[in-house]
Amino acid sequence: MNVATGIPDFDASVVEHARKDFPLLDADMTVSEALERIRREGVGERVIYFYAVDEQKRLVGVVPTRRLLTAALETPLCRIMVPRVVAIPATATVLDACEFFVLYKFLAFPVVDEQRRVIGIIDANLFAEEILEAGDSEDRHRSAAPVSAEFFEALGFRIEEIRGASPWRVFRFRFPWLLVTVTGGTVSAILAGFFEATLTRSLVLAFFLTMVLGLNESVSAQSMSVTIHALRSATVSWRWLSTAFRREVATAILLGVACGLIVGIIAWVWRHDIRAAFVIGGSIALSLVTACALGLGVPSLLHRLKLDPKIAAGPVTLALADFVALVIYFTTAWLALR
Repeated sequence: MNVATGIPDFDASVVEHARKDFPLLDADMTVSEALERIRREGVGERVIYFYAVDEQKRLVGVVPTRRLLTAALETPLCRIMVPRVVAIPATATVLDACEFFVLYKFLAFPVVDEQRRVIGIIDANLFAEEILEAGDSEDRHRSAAPVSAEFFEALGFRIEEIRGASPWRVFRFRFPWLLVTVTGGTVSAILAGFFEATLTRSLVLAFFLTMVLGLNESVSAQSMSVTIHALRSATVSWRWLSTAFRREVATAILLGVACGLIVGIIAWVWRHDIRAAFVIGGSIALSLVTACALGLGVPSLLHRLKLDPKIAAGPVTLALADFVALVIYFTTAWLALR
């Protein structure tokens, strides 16, 4: 296999680089039956994981080689396999696959179609040989060795180098989304102006405004990051959204109550203003819930619209989160202090 002599096409389909020389194991077979199938069908040069499928040949688990070799022969595969499998969709590009290796640091990934049927495997050694640039003989020998942390660091650097090759192109791609932040900040400033009289009634509200926005942006950014990582291997559907939404809301309620209670107590102890403490703590608790919802919803919507959530989600999510937080904060203050 020849090593590429130039920068590869990162927009090419990952299917073009997927291996096909691997056996698939039925989840309901035993370890003995699995080993017999592996001996009968053979394995490729680089087998790292074995993948289990159901009756419809859909991916349902991964069987680590160590578990397969050490388990009792009569043990069903469904008892030793890992059911949660990170898979690369067949629609992914080579650049997407690079990100999978950098993010998860697994040694191999299955490539699946829309029905979760395995159509190939991408492993890190093969990937290094076919994708990375040619170097001297020592570098080529190193790229064929077992994957290490240095390989992933080099892969991540390569991605950043490709993405940052043209500053003007990156500027044209990012700037329209940053205008969303500018617009959101302007609208938030105008909104604050409408509640100027409310702020004058309790100056402590202005003191904690930065903290409210900071907590809100932190939580929305955390939720957005988790969602973007999940979208790399998940298909956006109403079932997936409902499950993720319930999980995020439960987390947001815990975060909101904890942060709101702490900040509310601080405001009360410092200024001895129970109404202002209630406004600050209650607004934080409620706004963090909306921040988590936006952190989940905006990247999912952008992904559904075929836009890049990694670039677009940040400005949109933070702008919306700030605006919603200010509406909650000022409205609560107006109702409590009038």
